[in-house]
Amino acid sequence: MMNNIKLVIFDIDGTLVDAYSAIEKSVNYTMKMMGYPLRDYMTIRRVVGGGDEKLLEQFVSTKDLKKALFLYRRHHKIALPKYSVLMPNVRRVLRYLKGKNYKLAIASNRPTKFAQILIHHLNIAQYFNYTLCADKLRFNKPNPEILLKIMQRFHVKRTQTLYVGDMITDAQAGKRASVKTIIVTTGSSTISEIKKVKPQGIIRNLSALLKLL
Repeated sequence: MMNNIKLVIFDIDGTLVDAYSAIEKSVNYTMKMMGYPLRDYMTIRRVVGGGDEKLLEQFVSTKDLKKALFLYRRHHKIALPKYSVLMPNVRRVLRYLKGKNYKLAIASNRPTKFAQILIHHLNIAQYFNYTLCADKLRFNKPNPEILLKIMQRFHVKRTQTLYVGDMITDAQAGKRASVKTIIVTTGSSTISEIKKVKPQGIIRNLSALLKLL
């Protein structure tokens, strides 16, 4: 199934990195500053994945969104490196794939600035050939644009591409891009939600990816 893969594309949040505590702290800082009720960790975690603007749309009125986004990003620049950690086995998996000469890329709905903060702070930048974020594109995932652009950059066919994410958003993007998609259950979506989208595989830990490749 996976023996012809040349390019492996990863989502960041919930797949490679656990930044949920940083996100929760930045959301609740924003809520406090703007006089909105604070939100619990799981409520925030469940709506992560569509980018920070879509995240904040869940909690503030449209008229307050611009200010909320400014406050959130100002706080998040500090919270992100302070409270984010790698998911289990990430470094081992990336080192193995790099050693096997796979091309590795990141496709994130995060703004580029914050994706770069994460990958450099957590010291994984050296494993990736390319990072592309939704603020450089017209559409966020689940639109497949981000995956198609990365494949075009490497001149790699859909049949030679594997996408690894953690949410139904990722499963939908992979399906719409017609690429093999593996979902790891360390993110925001439940297993039952993921199964409904029918990705090629569902794994509980990123290290299980090595058995598939």
